[in-house]
Amino acid sequence: MDDHKFQEFLKIAKKLNKVQITPLLMGSVGLEIVTDSSWDAQDLDIHVPGDERGWEVPAEKAIFDWDRIVGIMNSLEYRLVDLHEHEFLKNGLSVEFGIIDTLPSFAGVSLEDLEIHQEEDAKFYLLTPKQYLRVYEASYKDSYRAENNNHKDFRKIKYLKAKS
Repeated sequence: MDDHKFQEFLKIAKKLNKVQITPLLMGSVGLEIVTDSSWDAQDLDIHVPGDERGWEVPAEKAIFDWDRIVGIMNSLEYRLVDLHEHEFLKNGLSVEFGIIDTLPSFAGVSLEDLEIHQEEDAKFYLLTPKQYLRVYEASYKDSYRAENNNHKDFRKIKYLKAKS
């Protein structure tokens, strides 16, 4: 597991909490926490409240409180490198923000069912293994991920199915 990435997430989460945003840790770093297994996380994927229509909305309006998030990331010395992907970069670490409100339509994960966690004064959500399975199965069907990430997603799906 990559504890450095998780520690960086906690720093970001604490700052988000100060402006009443409870983030969802997604992607491989979140899966590492949930499964206690290494998934070779390349970046941090953080989902925050936004427009449930997702990509249909202009990038600068898709995520609620976007200006606050940009300010927080700047205060942590990250720089915005891709507005469309809501991606920030610092010292080679990519942090991408997604929209938590797309989970129900994308993967059938109800927001009311998300589990809240607290660590080092940071409040955040984590998916359960079953919810991760739903997300990765939905992602596996996505054409962009199919071309770029399918081998990783398939490995995760196989692991999560074996554990359920």
